[in-house]
Formats: sequence, C-alpha cells, structure tokens
Amino acid sequence: MTVQEQRQRWGSTLGIDYVLLGIVVILLIIGLIMVFSVTFQPRVAQGSQNPQGDFVKQAIYAAIGMLALIVCARLDYRLWGKGALILMGVTLILLIAVLFTTPVNNARRWLLDGSIQPAEIAKFTMVVYMARWLSSKGEKRRQVTYGVLPFAIIVGIVCGLIVLQPNMSTAIIIASCALAMFFMAGADLIQLLLLGIIGGIVAAVVVLKTPYQFERFLIFMQNPLTLSDRDGYQVIQTLIALASGGLFGRGIGAGYGKFGFVPAPQTDSIFALLGEEMGLAGTWLVLGLFLFLVCRGFRIAARAKDSFGQALAAGLMFWLIFQAFVNIGVVTATIPFTGVPLPFISFGGSSLVVALASVGVILSISRAETAKETNATSTFGWRNGRARVPRADRRQRNSGSRG
Repeated sequence: MTVQEQRQRWGSTLGIDYVLLGIVVILLIIGLIMVFSVTFQPRVAQGSQNPQGDFVKQAIYAAIGMLALIVCARLDYRLWGKGALILMGVTLILLIAVLFTTPVNNARRWLLDGSIQPAEIAKFTMVVYMARWLSSKGEKRRQVTYGVLPFAIIVGIVCGLIVLQPNMSTAIIIASCALAMFFMAGADLIQLLLLGIIGGIVAAVVVLKTPYQFERFLIFMQNPLTLSDRDGYQVIQTLIALASGGLFGRGIGAGYGKFGFVPAPQTDSIFALLGEEMGLAGTWLVLGLFLFLVCRGFRIAARAKDSFGQALAAGLMFWLIFQAFVNIGVVTATIPFTGVPLPFISFGGSSLVVALASVGVILSISRAETAKETNATSTFGWRNGRARVPRADRRQRNSGSRG
C-alpha cells in the first residue's frame, strides 16, 4: 500500500463523525440503564426466575445494532440507492405478510414470534426509497404527474398497509417524514400544502372510524384530572411519574411507577420513568442529546456530496427526531396517547437495530463528505425548485472573495 493510499484510508476512517457517534452511544447507555432499572425489580417482585431477561435481550439487540451501525458506516451509502427498489419490494411483502398473522392485543405487527416488526423496517425503507426517488426526478418533481401523484401513491400504499395493522402513529411518522423530505427536495409549496391537507383529512377519517383512537382523542381534549380513573389512567400515571422525580430524581432503581402503575414502562412510557428516577436534569440531558443529534445530522446532510446523500441523511434525521417528539409528546400529554418507542432508549429489538443501522448510514455519508473536496453547489433554494438543504461551497467562495 502506497503512502497516498494509507493517507486516504486513514482520512476515510477519521471522516466518521465521532460527535454524532458519541451522542448515540450515550443515548444507548442511558437506554440500557433505564431498561434494567424499570424491569429488574418488578420481575423480582413477581417471582421471575430470570429477572434480568429483558435487560439481556436489550443488550443483545444493542450489540447487533452496533454491528449493523459499523457495517453500514463502512458501506458506500450509494449502494442503498441502487437497492432501493428491491428494499421496498421486500418491505411491502413483509407488511402484507404481517396482516395474516395471529393478532396480539387486537393488532398484527410482529413476525417470527415478535422478533421482527415490519413497520420499523418500513421507516428506514421509506426514507431510502424517497431519497432515491426525489434525487432522480430533478425539476420533474414539481409536476403533478411526475411528482405529487407518484409521491401520494407511494406514501399511501405504505401507510395504508401500516394503518391496517393497526399502527396509526407509525403511519403518521412515515407520512410526515416523507412530506419533510419532499419539502427539502424543493417541492412546490402549494402542492405540498395540498398533500398535507389531504393527509390530514384521511388521518381524521381513520381516527373517527376507529373507536379506540377516537376515544383517545376525546380524552386528550379534556383535562386529565377531571377524567375517571379508567379514562385518564395512562395520562395521569405518566404525568405523576414524570413530575415526581423533581430536579434530580429519586435515583436509578428507586422509582415507583414501574411497579404496575405506568403502562408499558420499558417501551412507550420509558421517558416518564426516566424523569422519575433521573429528574428534570435527566430529561433535559436526553432532550439536549437529541437536539445535538439532529443538528449534527443536518450538518452532515448539508455537506453531502450529492443530492441522494443530502436527502438520505436529512430523511433519517427527520424520522428519528419525529419519533422522539411523538414519544415525548405522549408522555408529557402534548399529543394524544399512542404507542411509539423512544429511539435508542426504549426496549425493542427491531426499533433499536434499525435506528442504529440508520445512524451507520449517516456516518457513511459523513465519511464520503470528508473523503472528497468540499465543492457542493446549492444553497437554500426557495425559488426555482432547488433543494432546500444548504451546502458548503458558497461559504468557501464568499470567504475566498473576502481574502
């Protein structure tokens, strides 16, 4: 290996955004601590022979996810674009197959005895496919027949299959992420507004036609303190757990909400238990980490060397931050109650592995950005349908002209 090749290889390795990686690792460690804290003692109290079972599973999922992260970081991210159609085909097959499984709690969401959740895979697949589709359309994406209509069909099919499970919250996250990507790619704002209105109407109709979802909406519109113990139980218990931690919390393992008071303490409501045991300081730490994560991710998107890399990095960041917002919004009673895991922290195999693999793809984009000369050309394009993700060369040209 020549000296130049060694330098290129070393530079490519250093090109990984270690700040982004560090943020994810910290969130992952917090998640492992919380999963152990909210599952071990209740299992002991229940007389379980394997009280650490959930923690061991989560640790295994984390190890698999970190392996997926490393592999995806080493792969050329453009390979995902080349395989986007195949990936979408496989995902659609999984989404259809899950509809024929035996329902669990009136929902069909898992394959292979709960080890695979196709809806989680669909989040990643949709971002990859939309990034490939948007980057290949150019100015045609502003036309109805080449842009809005195919976009609506693609998103409608995927979200429709997920709603049938039923899993309304995941469908909304995917649709919102796709709309955000369409906006960043330079879609016509009027067409985008119409898509948002149509999507909102469809979502409202689905909620009205689904009794339990409509009931959740009605509960959300009322003061939870005035509701009966049955109607307001989930909302009240999560708020009590979140508020009872005070500034610095009761301490890891010292919370009470996990002992049958807070529903789904290790999954959907884990942020409430985190607030109880780590206090306001702990919740601020997690919120700050997610804020730094999204800032770092969009920084990578802005410096990506091609439109596909831009759309892919931005789309993955939209997905992760939208999902975090929904989870935390539910716990704080900001949005109606629904079941969505908190990325990197909640218990769950498919969600954790797919989220870590997505971070690996973003790191791959950051490596490619460092390995090339920073010569991107577009800025926030509010006119003429240009991409709305900023790039770096204009800053370079401006600084050069000043010198």
